[in-house]
Amino acid sequence: MTLEIARVIIDFGLLVLILMVQFLIYPSFKYYTEINLFLWHKRYTKLMTIIVLPLMAIQVLISLVTLVKTGGLYSILHFAFVCLTWLSTMLIFVPLHKRISNNKTTNNTLDDLIILNWLRVGIWSILFIISVLNIK
Repeated sequence: MTLEIARVIIDFGLLVLILMVQFLIYPSFKYYTEINLFLWHKRYTKLMTIIVLPLMAIQVLISLVTLVKTGGLYSILHFAFVCLTWLSTMLIFVPLHKRISNNKTTNNTLDDLIILNWLRVGIWSILFIISVLNIK
């Protein structure tokens, strides 16, 4: 398997995952009572981290290797957008999830998760498109 194919597979997997989060998981949080959301969220974040963190780590590794190896425009753009996913996750979504984990959830917290997550949907969509366009 080539590095480009591996990148497409990882980018597609993360795109599907973020779409599931956007359309299924985050909206479902509104159906929980406050205490049930607090209890479920502890388990959810641990399980989701087990799935997402390795995929995101592999994505950044592949993107960095490709950038160093080829240095082309697609590689630069891909790496920049991968960095944006990490930044948005750490600066926006981790704090929002910490509010839920600390039982300080409001309707605004849940709305913010849903609305702001469109940013990651967009970024991962662009990453997938860049990967597909860069298959040689």
